[in-house]
Amino acid sequence: MPGFEDVFASATLDSDVVRIAIAGALGLFLGLEREWSQKSAGIRTFTLISLLGAAFTIIEKDVLLALGGLLVIVQGILLAVQGLMDDDDEDAGLSLTTSVSMLVTFGVGVLVAEGFILVGVTVAVVSSLLLVLKRELHSFAWGLSREELRSAAEFAILAFVIYPLLPPGEVSFGSVTVSPRLVWLMVVTVAGIGIANYAVVESYGGRGIAVTGFFGGLASSTAVVGTMLDHVRQRPEAASYGVAAILLADAAMALRNLVIALAFTVGTPGKTLYGAIIPLGTIIVGSVAIAAYSADWSQEMDIDLESPFSLRNVLGFGVIFLLVVVGGAVAKSHFGQTGFYITALLSGLVSSAGVTASAVTLYSGGNLSQQTAVFGILLATASSIVVKAALTISAPNRMFARRVAIWSTVLLAGSGLTAVVAVI
Repeated sequence: MPGFEDVFASATLDSDVVRIAIAGALGLFLGLEREWSQKSAGIRTFTLISLLGAAFTIIEKDVLLALGGLLVIVQGILLAVQGLMDDDDEDAGLSLTTSVSMLVTFGVGVLVAEGFILVGVTVAVVSSLLLVLKRELHSFAWGLSREELRSAAEFAILAFVIYPLLPPGEVSFGSVTVSPRLVWLMVVTVAGIGIANYAVVESYGGRGIAVTGFFGGLASSTAVVGTMLDHVRQRPEAASYGVAAILLADAAMALRNLVIALAFTVGTPGKTLYGAIIPLGTIIVGSVAIAAYSADWSQEMDIDLESPFSLRNVLGFGVIFLLVVVGGAVAKSHFGQTGFYITALLSGLVSSAGVTASAVTLYSGGNLSQQTAVFGILLATASSIVVKAALTISAPNRMFARRVAIWSTVLLAGSGLTAVVAVI
């Protein structure tokens, strides 16, 4: 039975008086920034508008509610026209913002009165942030290159347009069952991680090897290795922090795989891939510890990543991901676990994130056991570490390549040992 506190809270939120008070408070909250900016509509106007929406909703008279909304729209139009007639373009833009904010405030009052209190609070908070962060948002938008803007638009289409169009549920390919939406969600998630960390690298990449190596590894491990090779060719004395950068890229890659493995299985009783925590955690902690020990932290460097997102890349990743999912399931059905392990090992040379997402998808669909899925993720992670070490062979500095190979071997051995111990 619910406790006294739960009953009291429920009764309180169901009270019209309390909802009116919440609506007024949210309207006041939204009007703070407009008042501080000395606009024609401020705290009192916004509070009254929110109260108006709440009161007319509680009365349950559609005519009054429509009349109130029309009143707010007309008032907003008058403010917008007044701003447009002004010679100052900035004032015109602010008048338009104020007009729209008034309509949002009326909607917040309606939402709260209807009982959608959390939704109303969310709308109010997000709207207030948009008003307060005006300069930051403008600076961000004006600072985007055409390529970055195009990438953002393509990502939005893939994430918010294509995903709803995919068929819900599962689709069968012979003996293999695949969920198209889950597959695409994995693709969008990995692409989103890359975009977020592209922004971090672009902003802080030159301030130190820790940010560059780690966040660069989340965005593109190959980019980190390529940059280190070029840097070491130009400055052989930079080999110490070049090794550290590659190790931190390994740590980031392992962390990314661990997050994917846990995020899409956590919350399901008995299904969470906890078995990946210890071996992948060993790689993460070991890489950071070795980098901290071996690096020359007085040095700084830049890393030049390509566009944060491209339609061609994500579609290529999606094709590889789907092939790994289907190929891994088919290989397992015909050759048992060995077939899936070979697929994971070879595919990890291209994308460990893709193999991790594929293993999680197959495991969630009941096509893999937990132990097989975890071992497949570990094989893909190990394959990616080996690839990065192999790329350094072309470096003219043999000591640099040797140290990367040695420390990579140590990481793989430590991860393998902890995986065996965990199973035992």
